[in-house]
Amino acid sequence: MSSAGLAVGPVRNDHLTPSSHLNLELDHCENDSIWVYLAFSGSMIPMRILESDSIESLKLRIQTCKGFVVKNQKLVCGGRELARSNSLVRDYGVNDGNVLHLVLRLSDLQVINVKTWSGKEFTFHVQRGRGCDVGYVKRQIAKRELGFTNLDEQEVVFDGERLEDQRLIDDICKHNDAVLHLSVRKSAKVRAKPVAKHFELSIVAPELKENRGNDVGVNVTDDRVQYDFGSRGYEVERQVVARKLPARDFILEPVIVNPKVELPSVIVEMMNSTFDGLDSGKSPIRSMEGTGGAYFMQDSLGQKFVSVFKPIDEEPLAFNNPRELPMSSDGEGLKKGTRVGEGAFREVAAYILDHPMNKQSRIYGDEKGFAGVPPTVMVKCLHNGFNNPNGSPKVKIGSLQMFMENSGSCEDMGPRSFPVEQVHKISVLDIRLANADRHAGNILLSKDEDGQNLLIPIDHGYCLPESFEDCTFEWLYWPQARQSYSPEIVDYIKSLDAEKDIALLKYLGWDMPPKCARTLRISTVLLKKGAARGLTPFVIGSIMCRENLNEESVIEQIVQEAEDRVGPNASEAAFLKNLSQIMDLCLDEIVGSL
Repeated sequence: MSSAGLAVGPVRNDHLTPSSHLNLELDHCENDSIWVYLAFSGSMIPMRILESDSIESLKLRIQTCKGFVVKNQKLVCGGRELARSNSLVRDYGVNDGNVLHLVLRLSDLQVINVKTWSGKEFTFHVQRGRGCDVGYVKRQIAKRELGFTNLDEQEVVFDGERLEDQRLIDDICKHNDAVLHLSVRKSAKVRAKPVAKHFELSIVAPELKENRGNDVGVNVTDDRVQYDFGSRGYEVERQVVARKLPARDFILEPVIVNPKVELPSVIVEMMNSTFDGLDSGKSPIRSMEGTGGAYFMQDSLGQKFVSVFKPIDEEPLAFNNPRELPMSSDGEGLKKGTRVGEGAFREVAAYILDHPMNKQSRIYGDEKGFAGVPPTVMVKCLHNGFNNPNGSPKVKIGSLQMFMENSGSCEDMGPRSFPVEQVHKISVLDIRLANADRHAGNILLSKDEDGQNLLIPIDHGYCLPESFEDCTFEWLYWPQARQSYSPEIVDYIKSLDAEKDIALLKYLGWDMPPKCARTLRISTVLLKKGAARGLTPFVIGSIMCRENLNEESVIEQIVQEAEDRVGPNASEAAFLKNLSQIMDLCLDEIVGSL
């Protein structure tokens, strides 16, 4: 997770239109404009959209009128994210009277002022969206004042109510002018106030609230787990690896399809640390960032995060989504070619396929992957801290990924400081998996042992889609993308084998849908052929990404031509043979034009 988060608080219900758009007379704007409604924080704000308005210009208007920085905005309409900044709003099929749901990611700081009975005063900052809770505040006080080392003797109170350690600071401050008065038993009292204005996110879609067509069903027996979403169903044997006692009120176990597969020690250690945190009473902390449910899992002392859990029933557009996004009407996810409830499988697949260099004979290993995707595993988890709006806690299936210490994301720093090799490795991962959601916010920044910048790719719930329509690569516009791959990376690309990858995923539990498997085959062929011709990540990535929403990418045109040649009843082998021939001609033409 990056350092940003959702801010909370009230909003005004004024019209989001600059003065030039407020004239309702019959003029040139009347014929080429539509009215839509911007939904957020319980408000429905009318907006006029011109024929010429792009996603970027719309977000700039929102920034001008409401102060929300463009990079912190996500817009969703009809179950699809309006992600391409240079595309027109109308290109996404937005029509008169439609509702645009605004999701915000802000990184406002909270200032915590502490005054001891002895008169000492000091200040520290809490960054929103990082899961900072009351226990965190107590630990910060203990670090600075020797008299507060016993955390169990401290109490934090707000409006006469004693606050539990797991209460989020973000949840306590609900209003723009709210002041959080904290007092710590024995010798200190704490006061917190927000640095900047903050807004409560409440996305409403009453016309879709009763739609439960994509509910995720889970049925657990002694030796099997059954779960289904949409038209696809899965039944797997489960192998108990994590420790579990009947008296405990939580469950954490890996979902293992093939009993012959032994989990690598790095995943076992991550699960054990997560288990110990739950066993010690450290509740999951829901991230205030993103469009789906994601939970920071703490260690046994509550001093650090060890993993991030993403339940499939809390994914964007799923029935238990905590952001109250509208339900998907047809099962399709926010990105074209993805399905609601399959994000966790894709998260795990990205880790599995991120093979360590020159060690692809290993099915699972403890070595760091080629691009550095954090260790990820499918798990079954039960806890009352998850989003369960319809009753008592239920077992949830989802991905558990190792939490990576970081100093923010790539959107917090200019790209010229990023190591070329690391950018190239992420480009290989994204091209190969046809990632439909690679933006700077899901590449974390850290430091390696030598103090150099380290890039960590996360959030792969929209990789391996059924089509290439929504492929987007942020690194495409970074200077490193225009440099050639090193011989070492070219050798790695040569070693890739899509058929082995598909068989590996099936062996480990995910029998990929045919369209997703075809995507992996096509993207792998393109990557190998492009690298062999010395093409840069920019050129190969540009083949996969659309220049605008309504113009097919080069790879889409190649696929369509191959499908037209062989017809609908041809074998996959015949299709791939024709695709290879067409792709060779296209790539040779590109090389000749460089």
